[in-house]
Amino acid sequence: MTPEELSAARDRIVPDVVAGGLRVLFCGINPSLMTAATGHHFAHPGNRFWPVLHRSGFTPRQLRPSEQAELLGLGLGITNVVARATARADELGAEEFREGGAALTAKVGLLAPQWLAVVGITAYRTAFGEPRARIGPQDRMVGGAHVWALPNPSGLNAHWTVQSMADEYARLRDAVLTRPPTDRPAPGPDSAH
Repeated sequence: MTPEELSAARDRIVPDVVAGGLRVLFCGINPSLMTAATGHHFAHPGNRFWPVLHRSGFTPRQLRPSEQAELLGLGLGITNVVARATARADELGAEEFREGGAALTAKVGLLAPQWLAVVGITAYRTAFGEPRARIGPQDRMVGGAHVWALPNPSGLNAHWTVQSMADEYARLRDAVLTRPPTDRPAPGPDSAH
C-alpha cells in the first residue's frame, strides 16, 4: 500500500463479517487504514489477531485477512465498536465510543451471537461505561450475548505476547464450548448485513 492509498482509506467503513446466530462475534476497536484500504479486518501486518485466533484453537489453520469470510463457517464473525477507519485508535473520542457501544448493542440484539468478544479493554470500558472492567468474562450481557473482553491484538499492545493472548482467547473458546447455547430466538432474515 502506498501512503496515498492508506490516506484515502481514512474514515472508510469496512463491512462486517457477520451472520445470525454466531458462536462468537469478535469486535475490534475500529478499522485501521490498512483494513479500510484492503477491505479485510485485522489486515495490518503487525496485527496479531489471525495468529492468535489459530493458536487459541478457534481456527484449524492460520487464516489470512483475505480469508475472513471462512470465519462464518466456523460460527465466528467480526465487527467493530466504531465503524470508521483511522490511523490509530487514539484518534477516536469517548463520545464516539459510547455511540459505537449503543450501535453495537443493537447489532448484537439483531444477530444473536452467543458471545461478544471485544478485543480491547479500553474500548470496552469506554463504550459500555465500565471503567473497572478487566480482561476476561464480564458480568453484563450486551444485546443478549455474553461478553468477554480480550487483549487488543495490535502490535502496539506490546504488554501481551502472541502466546499470552492465545491463552486468553483459548479461555473464551473453552467457555464457548462449555456454555450451552442460549434460548434466544433465531435472528430474522433481515438481520445479517
